[in-house]
Amino acid sequence: MRRFGRLPQTLVVDGGREFQSTYFETLLAVYECVKKTRPPAKARFGSVCERLFGTANTQFVHNLQGNTQSTRQVRQMTAAVNPRTHAIWTLEALAQRVREFAYEVYDTAPHTALGLSPREVFTQGMATSGARTHRLIPYDEHFRMLTLPTTYKETATVSPGKGIRLHYLYYWADAFRDPFVERTRVPVRYEPHDVGIAYAFVHHHWVRCTSEHYRIFRGHSTEEVQLAAAELQQRRRKLAQESAITARRLATFLTSVEAEERLLAQRLRDAAVKQSLEGITWEEADVVRVPRTPCTSPDQAVALASATAELPVAASAVSDERYLLPEY
Repeated sequence: MRRFGRLPQTLVVDGGREFQSTYFETLLAVYECVKKTRPPAKARFGSVCERLFGTANTQFVHNLQGNTQSTRQVRQMTAAVNPRTHAIWTLEALAQRVREFAYEVYDTAPHTALGLSPREVFTQGMATSGARTHRLIPYDEHFRMLTLPTTYKETATVSPGKGIRLHYLYYWADAFRDPFVERTRVPVRYEPHDVGIAYAFVHHHWVRCTSEHYRIFRGHSTEEVQLAAAELQQRRRKLAQESAITARRLATFLTSVEAEERLLAQRLRDAAVKQSLEGITWEEADVVRVPRTPCTSPDQAVALASATAELPVAASAVSDERYLLPEY
């Protein structure tokens, strides 16, 4: 979506529970994508993806230092070739190199079955069939709301003067001041990589809510807050305390030195995931930016449309500011 502004027409998934959820099927239904479930123990139904994974492994991953191929025969593995002692790749660095391999190496190398590189075949197909700009999907707030997770109950009650409560925290927005909204249940979404932000569906649109003690909780992930809450619950059981976990106690614990030790590994993982996601930008795509020029005549409009049809698919996606990646 960030690179091309499109979704596949058909998605082949396995029997995982994450692909059977209502929100995943709702996302596909909104954008008219067909979901096909692969039968269990039938690997041939995913032969295209499996073949691509195998190519990426043999041509790229297995050539990296610290790969785990030597562990396939454990008896022949010595301490000198143990992958654990040679692991140097971080998640963000590996994700960056995988993108370079996929879009700069594999995409430009000649393919034996095609006779051309995948990029050349793609460009020829776009020149023949057109860019189909009506199929472009903007990466906007509406799309993000469909991809954000929700809670187990899916809704939350608006408490007067406090807002909605998610993950031990209260979130507030000015829309909750409406008397018709107070004490009602509203659909909610939350940002998994920033626990300081949540969203509530009020007056037929999504409203951004900020948590209490926002300056402390912003930038922390949901997993980190859950680990902090579990640590506080363990302390409460050991000391036989009856006090509940509140936002103030969580904020105090997150800023302590002990939390730095307990949650440092999770914070490093969250930082790596954020850097990997931020690396997917429009500048990495091999596209041509088309300036949005107003057309003053039908002939000029036809000429502009024919010129745009010969460009890669993402070129039409970035021709309008609505399709640029927003900053969060």
